[in-house]
Amino acid sequence: MIRYFLSLAVAALAAGPLLAQAKEPKKVERPTPTAADVAYGDHARQKFDFWQAKSDKPTPLVLLIHGGGWVNGDKSTYGTGAIKPFLDAGISVASVNYRFIQHAMEQKVSPPVKAPLHDAARALQTLRSKAKEWNLDKTRVGATGGSAGACTSLWLALHDDLADPKSNDPIARESTRLTAAAVNGAQTSLDPKQLKEWMPNAVYGGHAFGYRGEGRQRGDEFKLALENREKILPWIKEYSPIELVTKDDAPVFLQYATQDKPVEPGQSPKDPTHAAIYGVMLVEAMAKAGVEAEVSWPEKPSKKYKNVNEFLIKKLAAK
Repeated sequence: MIRYFLSLAVAALAAGPLLAQAKEPKKVERPTPTAADVAYGDHARQKFDFWQAKSDKPTPLVLLIHGGGWVNGDKSTYGTGAIKPFLDAGISVASVNYRFIQHAMEQKVSPPVKAPLHDAARALQTLRSKAKEWNLDKTRVGATGGSAGACTSLWLALHDDLADPKSNDPIARESTRLTAAAVNGAQTSLDPKQLKEWMPNAVYGGHAFGYRGEGRQRGDEFKLALENREKILPWIKEYSPIELVTKDDAPVFLQYATQDKPVEPGQSPKDPTHAAIYGVMLVEAMAKAGVEAEVSWPEKPSKKYKNVNEFLIKKLAAK
């Protein structure tokens, strides 16, 4: 839960004019990484830190993907409280940085959201490529994060495998599929039309598709995405987690911190960027596909899992 509120604080910094530079992250106390700032690409943001759990057998792995609206945040904001529970359970940990939307726009990545999402996939492939060196079990990998990091985690969990078996690059041949994902405050859709139906006061997601600009607020970006929805619909289908649900997906657990309105479509929650309706609608879609998914919020907590850590530990440590 601490990770979730941290991600919201960082995301709030991004709610102003979104061409501003990313804020300097506030570092927290954490264990010394087994390997720090491991590069998985050429960009300065394409790095991760890794903590190896002590074990005689190959260990599961959890990716920590920070929030911040894909415009702020840093891997260093994950502290001891986020890392140690997994290490104590015999699960290794990696905290991942990735390119932001502004970097993607500078590099003319289209749509910009492709950069942070594919960076997370490449980081996962790089970690799998080091399985022998770092005593990892490639078949037991989970992801967690808050807000945008939660959306990224779900995208990895639900997307088809990006591995290219015929690639000359051995890292590209590694799988991007997950065993499980458990997230806080996740956005499960980036479709402005769908979001308006769920929450009339929705404002989040336009920047993902290139509608970031000088002086624009989230609401301005969202309006542009809605007006241009037909044009960006192929991107929505590719990068919106709820569009990717199939019967072979990994189980997911979604946790939300607060809910001030009934959790049903058509309400205008106080925080439409992190509202529980996101989770309710994804769980409904996954249930239709026959995939395990559970959503929890304070007024209706899960009866099976206390939090994201418990869910991931149960799914990854059981073997």
